Amino acid sequence: MIYCGIDWAERTHDVALVDESGQLLAKRHITDDAAGYKILLDLLADHGDCEDNPIPVAIETSRGLLVAVLRTGKRQVFAINPMAASRYRDRHSVSRKKSDPGDALVLANILRTDMHAHRPLPQDSDLARAVAVLARAQQDAVWNRQQIANQLRSLLREYYPAALAAVETWKKGLCRPEAHELLRLAPTPTRAARLTRAQLRSALKRAGRQRGIEAEADRLHEILRGAWAHQPPLVEDALGKQMLALLIQLEAASKAATDLEEAVDEAFPQHPDADIILSFPGLGVQLGARVLAEIGDDRQRFSDARGLKAYAGASPITRASGKKSSVTRRWVKNDRLNHAGYLWAFSAISASPGAKAHYRRRRDDHGDWHAAAQRNLFNRMLGQLYHCLQQHELFDEQTAFPTTAEALEAA
Repeated sequence: MIYCGIDWAERTHDVALVDESGQLLAKRHITDDAAGYKILLDLLADHGDCEDNPIPVAIETSRGLLVAVLRTGKRQVFAINPMAASRYRDRHSVSRKKSDPGDALVLANILRTDMHAHRPLPQDSDLARAVAVLARAQQDAVWNRQQIANQLRSLLREYYPAALAAVETWKKGLCRPEAHELLRLAPTPTRAARLTRAQLRSALKRAGRQRGIEAEADRLHEILRGAWAHQPPLVEDALGKQMLALLIQLEAASKAATDLEEAVDEAFPQHPDADIILSFPGLGVQLGARVLAEIGDDRQRFSDARGLKAYAGASPITRASGKKSSVTRRWVKNDRLNHAGYLWAFSAISASPGAKAHYRRRRDDHGDWHAAAQRNLFNRMLGQLYHCLQQHELFDEQTAFPTTAEALEAA
């Protein structure tokens, strides 16, 4: 058995191959381009790598072109956490020396001694991986949009509270096109106080509003002409310019989130698992795509539902030592899947009578706080999702929450 370790970098990579006894068989320094990848594949082939007996590879990343090349065929690629690799390095040297060729050798020896303790990258389909790229990018864009909106809100609070009062009744507030149009038209409260109703109506129309324009223009006119405190004129103008710069960033982030949302809407329904995921209460296209992005479609990735629950951070963890024992929430988890699970459980409480009853039972009978009850609901529904994906079944309310369904029928 041959094992390969690769210490990757931005432009070059170090490769090491060892046998079962730990003997170094070969080492190479390759470039991060097509020529370097060919040298690597030829080196693996020279040492027996083939379709029926691929050489496993350990590397400290799960992304990039090099990983994509290595994942062709049936080869197992192990993404080793850099922190774990540094601990293994201490097993081979007490002087704490470090070098790139030495790190490649350490990675190869990790597979030689402890391959059973590490998990290879899942064999997800290309469509699942494409959905993962889009769903994660859309989630990042939403987070980025919210971060910039928070910065803009904080800035407006310093010099322009009238703008915040004007948009507080709008859904999405500062992220709405009407808010952007209003702030562009009047970046300072002094200029906003001089706006006429006609100008406000025109701004609302440019933003795409079609109903209630007259009443909304009157409301904005009254708010913007109210008695508000002001910064000194020079300071106010400077803050207005800063606000316009943030507004440009917010508009770009909003467009990115919208464009990626449309891309997810197009890609996710094409996946074979989409119908199963969307059959669950609380999961729409965007949230369902985020769930698929993190669990993938490799049915062998999780040995059972407990593994998936632990990966998502839905199941609790027990810490016991001597006479002391405590059950706490799990901190080491997939944060993206855990965040999606929070939104999923929150929506399921309203969409499913069984989910709502389960949540209330955790709150009333077990004394859980809101977050704990919601996490318990996520834990249960994640197990149901695992079963449905394995058995190719759609969600069924009566099967998922039989006690609640029987109670409703009796009533």
